[in-house]
Amino acid sequence: MKYHLAELNVGRLVAPTDDPRVKDFMDNLDLINGLGKRMPGFVWMMEGSGEPGTGNTDAKIEGDPQHVANLTVWRDVESLERFVWGTVHKKFYERREEWFEVLGEMHFVMWWVPEGHEPTLEEALEKLELRRANGDTDEAFGWDWLKEAKMHRTHACAPAA
Repeated sequence: MKYHLAELNVGRLVAPTDDPRVKDFMDNLDLINGLGKRMPGFVWMMEGSGEPGTGNTDAKIEGDPQHVANLTVWRDVESLERFVWGTVHKKFYERREEWFEVLGEMHFVMWWVPEGHEPTLEEALEKLELRRANGDTDEAFGWDWLKEAKMHRTHACAPAA
């Protein structure tokens, strides 16, 4: 069986999506998501309402409109790394502290899914909870768990928390 790499990144915006403090972030969601979808190795993305400039922000966590998620699937680790740190996405990643609260807990997880599987937000949040509870394991992990992951070692920004 062939597997793809799923990733979930959650965050809580510092303000509602229509607030000027998150305007640059919201104004560039379509650009960044569109770029990701055109990248070699991109497989699937959890879609929001489809309304321009909203991205996945309507996928609220625990009913909180500022607690948002990004859930994607990639062919392999290298494809995801190229998107995250080898494109303009990195510029927005570097600005994350302007738009997102420091959560004080793990907010990112990856795991392997069978080819063709589109994970649900609930499934992804369960994987995040596994990583929070157990650290990196074969079932739920971060960049350091993957020996194939190389770009994050030289291109990643310092952790915010």
